[in-house]
Amino acid sequence: MRMRPTLSWTPPEDLAPATTDLEPVAEALGSGGVLVLSGAGLSTESGIPDYRGEGGSLSRHTPMTYQEFTASAGARRRYWARSHLGWRTFGRARPNAGHRAVAAFGRHGLLSGVITQNVDGLHQAAGSTDAVELHGGLDRVVCLSCGAVGPRRELARRLEEANEGFTPVAAAINPDGDADLTDEQVGDFHVVPCAVCGGILKPDVVFFGEAVPPQRVEHCRRLVREAASLLVLGSSLTVMSGLRFVRQAERAGQPVLIVNRDPTRGDRHAVTRIALPLGAALTSVADRLGVPVAVPEPDPPPGPAPVTP
Repeated sequence: MRMRPTLSWTPPEDLAPATTDLEPVAEALGSGGVLVLSGAGLSTESGIPDYRGEGGSLSRHTPMTYQEFTASAGARRRYWARSHLGWRTFGRARPNAGHRAVAAFGRHGLLSGVITQNVDGLHQAAGSTDAVELHGGLDRVVCLSCGAVGPRRELARRLEEANEGFTPVAAAINPDGDADLTDEQVGDFHVVPCAVCGGILKPDVVFFGEAVPPQRVEHCRRLVREAASLLVLGSSLTVMSGLRFVRQAERAGQPVLIVNRDPTRGDRHAVTRIALPLGAALTSVADRLGVPVAVPEPDPPPGPAPVTP
């Protein structure tokens, strides 16, 4: 399916109010077979902003579309300058309590799978090894000519070499890893080509206006069919690529539960929406179920100060 650049959604006035009662979530997880569908709101506690929540990036930033990226060398220069700078921060993000709780539920056999709309790789970093990245991952790049896929860290190294001294200060970092820079800050940033064929490189993510690979969509449809219930975490469901699975679950009679602080486009299809911070909410559910959540390892201490002769 093709992702449309839907930037806003106005909740209807007849939506049922949200609750803070986590018992339905605990009951669903306790019964097992829960499919998780996560969105940008799950990663805000890791320092990555969401799109549409309070202070979300769409209030100041319009994501680049696939059509813009492929049609203009100038657009690609702006994108890669901003993305390269954003990657320095984005790539250092660590899983939060919400990601760790989801991984713990999976380890204890309570989940049938995880579908994430996020491109940050934090589910995998927390231990959810089978998470389906609906919109791809920023840790990879793909050539639009030959199809070669490579690690983002290698592209970052090449971009560092090609743009020595590129150190602008970004106004903000966005959920897609893009940093807010002015055209003046972008300057004459140098974009490097595919090392295999010299073609155009693109992050291995689905841009607005681009189609989600059909086989990935069908895989997610199968996961929904096989699930006992669908648990939506931190997604406004504004984009149809995620909302379609909520509608599919409702049509099949599978309970849909949503944990999101703000109203979502899927609320009318859900049996409940819980408006609580995700990290605390999921940790609380884990405690109720006796599921231990991994404690993050502390950051290593700084190395010794350099010795000056």
